[in-house]
Amino acid sequence: MKLLVISDIHGSSYYANKILDIVNKENPDKIILLGDLYYHGPRNPLPNDYSPMKVADILNSLKEKLLVVKGNCDAEVDEMISNFKFEDNILLNANGKKIFFTHGHKYNINKLPNEEFDIMFYGHFHICFIKQQDGKIFVNPGSISLPKENTLNSYATMDSDKICIKDINENILEELKL
Repeated sequence: MKLLVISDIHGSSYYANKILDIVNKENPDKIILLGDLYYHGPRNPLPNDYSPMKVADILNSLKEKLLVVKGNCDAEVDEMISNFKFEDNILLNANGKKIFFTHGHKYNINKLPNEEFDIMFYGHFHICFIKQQDGKIFVNPGSISLPKENTLNSYATMDSDKICIKDINENILEELKL
């Protein structure tokens, strides 16, 4: 099963449209969004082409493949414009691994959930990485629209062989063979 993992769109219709291009090229079985879909947040600048309703339209067009985690900038009103459900966290068995998906503001590499998992994907920090610690793999796909600390606009993919972090032009930034 091929997974596409994207985080922190923050209302950018420009980058939401890039997601459509990425989906067409990557052809994932599931798309996991790690939260902060529409609102830019008080500490972030307005992203390129800020239009939460356009982002909702784009994401709603992908609803059949979406699994969505609620971020710290997502509110109940966001669920009213979305044709998909927001979950606090998602635990998924895929490719022989138990994968925990969360936004990152509650659980991350420094604060683990009570769930058993092999791999944890989380966003929130807008900085992409793949790290291994205590026999577990931690992946942050970065932010598709508002990367921080001189990182690139990025996303992650996972299949049975590897986890990759790529920039929006599909260049591999980091890779871990499984």
